[in-house]
Amino acid sequence: MAYNPSSCSCFHHSFCLLFIILISFPYFFLTKAQAAGHCRTSCGTIPISYPFGIDDGCGSPYYRHILVCSDSGFLELRTPSGRYQVRSISYSDPHMIVTDPFMWSCQDGHHFRATRPFSLDTSTHLTLSSQNDYLFFNCSEERVIVQPKPIFCERFPDRCDSTCDSASYLCRHLPGCATALGGSSCCSYLPKATESLRLMLKYCASYASIYWRTGVNAPDDQVPEYGIRVDFDIPVTTDCLQCQDMKKGGGSCGFDTQSQSFLCLCNQRSNVTTYCNGMLVFKPFHLHS
Repeated sequence: MAYNPSSCSCFHHSFCLLFIILISFPYFFLTKAQAAGHCRTSCGTIPISYPFGIDDGCGSPYYRHILVCSDSGFLELRTPSGRYQVRSISYSDPHMIVTDPFMWSCQDGHHFRATRPFSLDTSTHLTLSSQNDYLFFNCSEERVIVQPKPIFCERFPDRCDSTCDSASYLCRHLPGCATALGGSSCCSYLPKATESLRLMLKYCASYASIYWRTGVNAPDDQVPEYGIRVDFDIPVTTDCLQCQDMKKGGGSCGFDTQSQSFLCLCNQRSNVTTYCNGMLVFKPFHLHS
């Protein structure tokens, strides 16, 4: 039942006013707290940690609405060009591997599907990794210069022009299916920006992205695999470090969904602006007649 100030039987008006404030403050606090709600720590088999969150108000606001956990339990990356399944996330070497269902795969052989270039929102803290290589198939030789790059370009890529390398190692050693292309042409190209992918696909039938994965047994060994490596930054702030400090309660870093100001999420009990241990929690109380 709603509280009616006119029916207050308090001894003094100032006490009535204080009473109203005390019973109202927790609800104001909870309105702010429920912005984050429950933060899931995984989607399928992929762990979700700071700076990411799949529930609004969790993680860093820099990555708000970037990741989506589908109804079927697959983690997806949302970009201007579509939604792409995330295969893995590394927080020690900050990057994720995503799969583009539109790019060429071994099963396609010399049959090329209509494709579209993968792109990222430049306003986010996500970048295409320099460990990606791109293969383009059946390009128009009238528009794309196809010629081998000198070895010099491997050491100084910035000093070479944007020609397609028809003698690429990856074209001759496609991961998992070296002979899948048959007689189709293949060239390798390292775009300097997402726009380069768009330009190349105007004159090529399809493309594939290959990233270089560090070998398990030999850290210096690089193994080519299909996929797109996307690098990300982990924003480090004093507030977040204090919040995560186990000596101070071991909270999770989040943010208010309206103001995007920092919040420390404390095991679903409530949200505070600093850290969980020693926090002041207001609880509503009731007068008994």
